Amino acid sequence: MNTMTRKQFGRIALAAGLALGMGTVASAQDGYPNKPITMVVPASAGGTTDLAARMTAQALGPVLGQTLVVENKGGGNGNIAAAQVKRAEADGYTLLMQYSGFHVISPHLGKSSWELKDFVPVANVLSAPQIVVVRGDLPVNTMQELVAYAKVNPMKLNYASSGNGSLQHVTGVQLERAAGVQMMHVPYKGTGPALQDLLGGQVDLTFGTAPPFMPHIQAGKLKVLAVTGKERLPSLPDVPTTAETGFPGVNATSWFAMFAPAGTPAAIVSKLESDVRNALAEPAFQQKARDQGAAADFMDSKALGDMVQRDWDMWAQIVKEANIKGD
Repeated sequence: MNTMTRKQFGRIALAAGLALGMGTVASAQDGYPNKPITMVVPASAGGTTDLAARMTAQALGPVLGQTLVVENKGGGNGNIAAAQVKRAEADGYTLLMQYSGFHVISPHLGKSSWELKDFVPVANVLSAPQIVVVRGDLPVNTMQELVAYAKVNPMKLNYASSGNGSLQHVTGVQLERAAGVQMMHVPYKGTGPALQDLLGGQVDLTFGTAPPFMPHIQAGKLKVLAVTGKERLPSLPDVPTTAETGFPGVNATSWFAMFAPAGTPAAIVSKLESDVRNALAEPAFQQKARDQGAAADFMDSKALGDMVQRDWDMWAQIVKEANIKGD
């Protein structure tokens, strides 16, 4: 009987360990998901990113057969939430519901805690153009009247945004350039606080996706002057686009998409992508999105990745040309 050498034993043990490890990984993937999933949101409750996460969690949970827990981690232009998901185990149980402004604009404004390579695109969920909203008692009712008022009152109109370098901030810069006006920018830490001060009259106007503003528009507390997308919103059919009002250079649409930490197994990403597709295909989901001034806009992993890279390159140039700085 031959005696096994220590080296031979070590090789056999290593091979057995690798096989066991691969079997465990395969088993974990095959049984995915077998516990609740956390979806981290880089914004406070009340904004469109939060809405996208909660709508998706509600629709996706029954499809996956597990609860999706929404966790709001606002601040730092999205850096706090992104850093948390970046550090998480790449096992499909921690996901990021990302807002385009944080993903393709904020990193160009200064130090960022993450890079594009730190995340795997899973699927796009919603898209929504910005709308131009003013406080209810501001003496303007159209874009033309807003611009005329701004010209007569240079730097007296102030507009709120969810932070320096946010899409709302950039949209304000677009309007100033297109209309030849000067306004005062007031950055906030999220759409929720900005909305509260707009309702309270502390600021005059803002730009943002429609969902958080719709109840206040319908109640007559806010006035919407234009939609910054290429088409009118079904939920606001009488509101013209910025192009229709003579300002085609003011054009900004947000997207809201799901990402996973880099290294997440392809099988898990593929399952999530497929299940998101099925969840978004439900008529109830699509109608709720329309009612809120957004659109269910499924995009698979590859298409989302391609869009991210295009938008990344485009906004890098815009931020540089406009000399926009972060907080």
